[in-house]
Amino acid sequence: MKAQKVWLATGLLLSLSLARAQPTDAADADWRYRIQKGDTLITLTQAWMARPRTWRDLQKLNHVPDPLRLRPGSTLRMPVAWLKREASVAEAAFVKGEVQRQRGAGIEALVAGATLLSGDRIRTGAQASASLRFADGSRLLIPPESDVTLEQLLVLGRGAIPAVRLSLAKGGVDNHVAPNAQRVPLYELRTPHVNLGVRGTEFRVQIAEGASRMQVLHGAVHADGLGADVAADQGLLAQGAARSVAPLLPAPDLSGLAPLAERLPLHLAWAGGPAGAATWRAQLYPRGDVDRLLLDAHVAEPVATWPEARELADGDYTLRVRAIDARGQEGAAADATVTLQARPEPPFIRAPAAGAVSYSGEMALAWTRNTVAPDVRLQIARDAGFKDLALQPPPIDAANYEVRLPDGVYHWRIASVEAGGRSGPFSDAQTFELKPPPPAPPPVEPEVSGDQLKLRWRADAGVTHYELEWSKTEIFDGADVQRYQTDEPQLALPKPSPGKYFLRARAFNAAGAASPWGQTQMIEQPYPRWLWLLPLLLIPAL
Repeated sequence: MKAQKVWLATGLLLSLSLARAQPTDAADADWRYRIQKGDTLITLTQAWMARPRTWRDLQKLNHVPDPLRLRPGSTLRMPVAWLKREASVAEAAFVKGEVQRQRGAGIEALVAGATLLSGDRIRTGAQASASLRFADGSRLLIPPESDVTLEQLLVLGRGAIPAVRLSLAKGGVDNHVAPNAQRVPLYELRTPHVNLGVRGTEFRVQIAEGASRMQVLHGAVHADGLGADVAADQGLLAQGAARSVAPLLPAPDLSGLAPLAERLPLHLAWAGGPAGAATWRAQLYPRGDVDRLLLDAHVAEPVATWPEARELADGDYTLRVRAIDARGQEGAAADATVTLQARPEPPFIRAPAAGAVSYSGEMALAWTRNTVAPDVRLQIARDAGFKDLALQPPPIDAANYEVRLPDGVYHWRIASVEAGGRSGPFSDAQTFELKPPPPAPPPVEPEVSGDQLKLRWRADAGVTHYELEWSKTEIFDGADVQRYQTDEPQLALPKPSPGKYFLRARAFNAAGAASPWGQTQMIEQPYPRWLWLLPLLLIPAL
């Protein structure tokens, strides 16, 4: 009795609840009570029966010759309609996101552990959910964007039999009604299109597109307007007065689902199917705890992407997927374990751009720093699978790193490292390439033609233009340095005045990479020959 009292309300609650809610009609239902030592019809009537019933009613129904002498271990029929009625409560066992409870005119946020009464209305927002637990252990999962009213919460016969009536106006509910051979659970769910009654089963209900859909997973469910109960693995479609029952789709195949998720937002893909699947419903729970719905999605392709997963801690989760047929009926569920291991999140790559090319034999890498895990683990490999590592230095306490490696194509990725040395997942890999610079131009062949100095050299493949420097000193640092650019392997300059000059050239490819400067060459422009006679003018005539 002590455990039952947790679920029973005070006398005031009892009177209010009974005034506004009567138990589900169960005139045909009998409760089989097992007689204990010391029981009599008189004591049992006082304990279990509601007025105006008396012990004589029990005696007549059960054909008991002596109301004071009952055989222990035998059973006694007690009609459910004769039992005492007491108000009960439900408990909000789990709440996630924006969930409202309306009681009368008052509306407040529902929190886990809250007590719910008959008449309470529960609304869930986007990606919000709640799980309720009733007096007998039955459970109700309310998924996102749903509207449920607890029309009746009673226990009959001194807490022995729960009587629950729910009303679904929007969205859906998952019901797990606890069966018990020693009592007759009374559980009713009403929608705008159909009333459902059960006595121990597991089933789901959704309202959409002007119809109610119900899927039975275990046991059976009675629906008004149907002669036979809806059995396990069958679905009911109720629209107006029409009722149709059809088999549920089998569970999808999740064997190809990646068991490890290292990226956010969470992106989970499966093979699809089964045959007849039009869309899918994917849900995420803590591993093994399907009463705590964390994420929910209806998807047109066999993949679920949840940006909201950033709120989830790393750990193990259960992905539950159901195929939905063309009638909108959800099929059997498939479960798979997914491990989320996305922290510490990798830094963002700042440089170089993907596919960058360097002709200097080195590459400057740069990234952001995770404030929680600022050190960085760097891997550079010759292959996309990072089997052939070219470089893996110790964790780097910086936001950049200079790489010098032989020419080739390299793949690189980074991960954040916590203070204790634990690494998070790697970033998406990028590539860079180290290439040799274009060759330096060959020696220049000068030619004086009239008033021009023509320079020519051999062309090289891959070169798009050349740069030449002309100077009076071979260190090319004076103010007299002149620079010329040309797209051809030749250049015509004005013929210089007599003297010594120095020349060097370099080549550029289409990417703008420069070759080393070629060898410095000297060009000597001779003085006119008549100047050689000037000294003779200084000789005295004989």
